[in-house]
Amino acid sequence: MKNIMNLSVKIAPNTNAPKLTYDVLIKSQPDNTVKATLLGLPDCEGLGNTETEAIEKLSQSLQTRLETAKIVTLEIAAPPSENPWLKIAGKYKDDPQFDKMLEDIAEYRRELDENNELR
Repeated sequence: MKNIMNLSVKIAPNTNAPKLTYDVLIKSQPDNTVKATLLGLPDCEGLGNTETEAIEKLSQSLQTRLETAKIVTLEIAAPPSENPWLKIAGKYKDDPQFDKMLEDIAEYRRELDENNELR
C-alpha cells in the first residue's frame, strides 16, 4: 500500500494582512519580574517589571521575528482510508435466514419500546 500525502501551501499577498491573535502565558518570576511567553513558541518571550511591560516586550520581539519571516497556511490532505464496514457490507444478502433475522430484530425492538412505555 502506497502512502501519498497531498500538500499545499497558501501564501496570501501582504497587501492587507489581517491582524493576528496569539495566546500568551503570563507568569510572575521569583525576582518579582513578569514573563510573557507566546504559547506555541516558547523561545519568544518578554520580561518586564509589570505585566504590561512584559507583554510590550513580547510584542516587540514577535514583530522583530516576523520582519524576517512570514506566516503561511499549510494544508495537508488526510490519507484515504477504507471504511471498515465496507468489508462486510452485503455479506448476508443471499442468506435465506436474513429476512427472518430482520423480523426478529424488529419484534425485539417493538418489545423494548412497549416495556419503555410501561415505565
